[in-house]
Amino acid sequence: MSRIGRLFRIARVCWKHRLDTFLELDRLQGPLSLTLPSRWLPPPTAPRAERLRKALEDLGPIFIKFGQLLSTRRDLVPEDIANELNALQDQVAPFEPAKARAIVERALGKSVTELFGSFEAQPLASASVAQVHAATLHDGSNVVVKVLRPGIERTIRQDLGLLYTLARAIRRFHPDGWRLRPEEVVRDYEQVVLDELDLQREAANTSQLRRNFQDSDLLYVPEVYWDYTRRDVFVMERIHGIPVSDVVRLREAGVDLKELAERGVKIFFTQVFRDSFFHADMHPGNIFVDPTNPLAPRYIGIDCAIMGSLSDFDQYYLARNLLAIFQRRYREVAELHIECGWVPPGTRVQDFESAMRATCEPIFEKPLGEISFGQLLVYLFQTARRFDMEVQPSLVLLQKTLLHIEGLGRQLYPQLDLWATAKPFLEDWFAERYSPKMILEKIQRRAPGWLEQLPQRPELLAGRLETVLGRSAPAAARQSPPPAPRRDHRRAWELAIAVGGVLLLNPQAAEGMGHWHPATWIFLALAVHALLAGRRDA
Repeated sequence: MSRIGRLFRIARVCWKHRLDTFLELDRLQGPLSLTLPSRWLPPPTAPRAERLRKALEDLGPIFIKFGQLLSTRRDLVPEDIANELNALQDQVAPFEPAKARAIVERALGKSVTELFGSFEAQPLASASVAQVHAATLHDGSNVVVKVLRPGIERTIRQDLGLLYTLARAIRRFHPDGWRLRPEEVVRDYEQVVLDELDLQREAANTSQLRRNFQDSDLLYVPEVYWDYTRRDVFVMERIHGIPVSDVVRLREAGVDLKELAERGVKIFFTQVFRDSFFHADMHPGNIFVDPTNPLAPRYIGIDCAIMGSLSDFDQYYLARNLLAIFQRRYREVAELHIECGWVPPGTRVQDFESAMRATCEPIFEKPLGEISFGQLLVYLFQTARRFDMEVQPSLVLLQKTLLHIEGLGRQLYPQLDLWATAKPFLEDWFAERYSPKMILEKIQRRAPGWLEQLPQRPELLAGRLETVLGRSAPAAARQSPPPAPRRDHRRAWELAIAVGGVLLLNPQAAEGMGHWHPATWIFLALAVHALLAGRRDA
């Protein structure tokens, strides 16, 4: 289907389900308003929420995911719509069981009866990109078989083409289009959603997340069966738990909802800051609760197709910004935004500080039920418009995940104090990350690479200096070699001696500072001095 054809299909679906009734007709002007069915057709009989849900289902996976996000935002959409859109989490219309069996057999090269002891034709759940069937292996293990929807990639690529068209229009015609960087945002989302079509990649993500929380009582991630996993088929351990959105069953099981909500926040911050690998599709259909220990309930996470990761740069500045906001140090927030390049370098610190104070101060010391991140994002957008702050595509997934966390927190325990839960975590993270023990561990991990590159390092830096000086210095100055290489040699040897001293005196130094040789502190100080001096010289 062409892009024009897809546009006509979208218009036809909107007409079929009478989505024109969502518009405020009294605000529409001109001839276009006369073409709306609401002007000359009788009102539809089906409830508006049901019509919206069916329209999103008909439009395909990208629109379904948008509905999933809206279903968690009861502060932004009416109650009837939020309840109806909950069905999009795992109740999308399934495709035929015969097609599912054919995809499994083609991917794994054997018949279903050869592969499994049993295979249920009726799917357990059906989502926007794939559906899940219960099965057992011949050894008796209970598993689920996730099967990719046939033809889904073609539909997604068509919708992505429409999103690019819309992004170009926003950049060209919207007054803030250049700052929003819409094409970059769509490009990042394209990579994410296309990755979601590779179930083998999802299986790898699942294995990684399982390892990250292997010994944790906060989160359980099911086991992957790699012998039965391909690009179109993914087999994993079957889990049993209560859907996180089923608050009634959670209460009946005696689950401490306050503890559950706080654990959800801890899991999120652990993934983002400890591991820099976080589940970025945390809608209620992907999260269950193990009520075995109701006073310390454990989450169960599935569907790891969309995972986010932050660079060290973004992780560091995000943590510092959040901690500064939690501690109400608004000048530091302003300085950090300028320092990391999120706002132009010529921004007046005091003006940005004042704007951030006006944005953040009203949200403190309130329970989560009285705080809307949606409204906060509106305030931040207004601040961004004033100070020309650009959208950061690398943080888009993180922002989306925060919206899901807020929606879940509202359903579980509206009185949750998000700030009181998150602030100690960030403070502990900073204290641990920049402790002498962690610094020494980093030096020990990187020391072999440093020592290996040591013979070439002075020449590389000297060549870089000559290139820079050759572009900027007068011709006469280019004739005499700069003295920097000697200083480079000295810094390199200082670092080598310091690292070598630490490793020789304390081969197991990172296991505990109490066992350090007294001379270690001297060598460690020398290493830090050499690193800082080398960075300053550069």
